[in-house]
Amino acid sequence: MGREVKGRQVSESPNILLETQGLAITFGGLKAVDGVSLALREGIITTLVGPNGAGKTTLFNLITGQLEPDAGDVSWLGRSIKGQPHWKIAQAGIGRTFQDLKLFNQMTVLENALTVTERRSWLWQSGGRAAAAERLARAESALEQVGLADHRHTRAIDLAYAERKFLSIARILSAGARLWLLDEPASGLDPRSYERFIKLLRDQVGRGITICIIEHNLDIVKGISDRIAFLDQGRLLAEGDPQSILSDPALASIYFGERA
Repeated sequence: MGREVKGRQVSESPNILLETQGLAITFGGLKAVDGVSLALREGIITTLVGPNGAGKTTLFNLITGQLEPDAGDVSWLGRSIKGQPHWKIAQAGIGRTFQDLKLFNQMTVLENALTVTERRSWLWQSGGRAAAAERLARAESALEQVGLADHRHTRAIDLAYAERKFLSIARILSAGARLWLLDEPASGLDPRSYERFIKLLRDQVGRGITICIIEHNLDIVKGISDRIAFLDQGRLLAEGDPQSILSDPALASIYFGERA
């Protein structure tokens, strides 16, 4: 049996796609991530919340291979991916966005979407014309889904800010990622773009995509989360359904900077 969340059914015990076990890293004596064990479950949206400096982006960097942990492990589909290069982790089906977007500014929107479909950096890709046509179709479909099809030949640097945000998500769509790690993707969006963004995420989860999102806006957190994980000073303090986490006065005091 399942439960209904925001108009859709969510399993009570969905499969775990990705799991961290005791993940930790220290920078110059500062424990940026301190023994975090977290399970990201299939087909739901998990939101990472916590004050600035809680270790949320660092946790993403450890998961995706941008950083190598001092301790602990990361498992994807039951197998360890610790120590693998970031490009290999991306090819395994884990896509992410960054706060600074990391777009190829002088390339067109379509070219940006195509970059993540290339399995190798060689000039000639394997599979011939059929594979090239399939990659192009995936990129075009991604741009259609995020509303950028009419800008396919526009350089990324010439896009409006909200459009650049959607392009970063289009690249994840083009890659066919099964798990999305989104680092403050809604920050700076105007109200209309925000509504488009929320609908896009809900549509993708409805199609079986799993999402973990870092977000500070509590309206977004309340409106989109199936589960919430609360981090502070590198530690996972609590994890559970949105109502129980957001109504906890101790966590609220930490979030709003009212520490004892």
